[in-house]
Amino acid sequence: MTLLVISPDYASHLLPLATLATAWRDAGEPVVVATGPATAGIVAGFGFDRADLVLGRGSNPGVIRAEQQPPGEDAALRGFFEATRQGMVATLRYQAEARRNDLLWDPVGRARAVLDVVDRVEPDQVIVDHLAFSARLALSVAGVPHADVVLGHPTALPVGDEVYGYPPVWPDAFTASEPDLAALHRLCRDVRDSFTEEWNAALRVLAPGATPSADAFAEHGDLLMLNYPAALHDPSRTALLPPHAFLGSAVRAEPADDEVRDWLAADDEPVVYVSFGSFLSARGDVLATVLDALRPLGLRVAVASGSATGLPDVPPDWLARPYLPQVALLDRAGLLITHGGNNSVTEALTAGVPMVVFPFSTDQFAGAAAIEAAGLGVALDPNAATSQDVATAVRAVRDGPASRLAGAIGDELQRSPGRHVARAALLG
Repeated sequence: MTLLVISPDYASHLLPLATLATAWRDAGEPVVVATGPATAGIVAGFGFDRADLVLGRGSNPGVIRAEQQPPGEDAALRGFFEATRQGMVATLRYQAEARRNDLLWDPVGRARAVLDVVDRVEPDQVIVDHLAFSARLALSVAGVPHADVVLGHPTALPVGDEVYGYPPVWPDAFTASEPDLAALHRLCRDVRDSFTEEWNAALRVLAPGATPSADAFAEHGDLLMLNYPAALHDPSRTALLPPHAFLGSAVRAEPADDEVRDWLAADDEPVVYVSFGSFLSARGDVLATVLDALRPLGLRVAVASGSATGLPDVPPDWLARPYLPQVALLDRAGLLITHGGNNSVTEALTAGVPMVVFPFSTDQFAGAAAIEAAGLGVALDPNAATSQDVATAVRAVRDGPASRLAGAIGDELQRSPGRHVARAALLG
């Protein structure tokens, strides 16, 4: 049986999808990954074949920089970073406006390109990134059964009266006025409606006479897979989901290189690992606040600085590089300081590591709220937290019950790896 994986050309999307596909590879079955050229090295590293498929304007092979994006996308990325400096509502407004252009780029052309790949590969099974809207549209109109993988927080698929882009919950550290929240909600509804019109316009071209969608953001595949631990999801919301499987996590094998291995071997002390991911590492001002907070605490620290610039010097016994093997370091970590991206959160929980979370955008707010509610960490406002706030949060997480609670979640996730859950769910 051949598995086809469809992913945007972003490392943060492809890595968990490719990890799920290793269950098919390990069973001796062929895997083809349809994605763009920027992540071709990742596909090759997993030992999969690649079918060329470009689903959007931008790309990200690992650490994203505005100057490496095509014209237009570079300005959009800088605009996003500036919005994060203005706070939660400003960021969510910016992202809502951007959805008018970026989530259904060339929908008819991309849908036809997807169906060309399906015709060439002739897969027996298909898994696709939930945010690859044009790909899911193509598979749906062609009647190709597929598993739809939500790689972010489950609120990426709105249910009930939720509106895509408006977080149903956020941590107490974030406040906003009622008028600002009401205006954001109106904007998200307007964007939902215009996005749905665009979806339906493409649908009329691809499948004349098909039933139009009432909310394209709420569309989903035959089987919904959520890359998230069920234990952290509100049971009342779970009851509203379509047929689904909680994968828990999709944690890849990532061995340490020689430098990291030697650094880890030099001391048995648990590591504080700091990373704001491939996008938000651009907020070097927040990362600098974190480093200033950690320096006097006498902790063993590893820092993945990403695209950040102007950072203060760090102690010589710290490990600091633009990119670090996150999974390998989490295996030795006692604490993660993170932006709250779903990959980082689920990888940390699989390793039993509690968190201090600085959510900046999209579903990171809902994810951070869930972490706090479960007692797995503390959430701080990246634009308001001082070094003293960070130090206090670090002590609270290290000295409280968060490590024990995270360890229990980790034991559960390690017993049922997401790749095995995904394969079992898709095989029925």
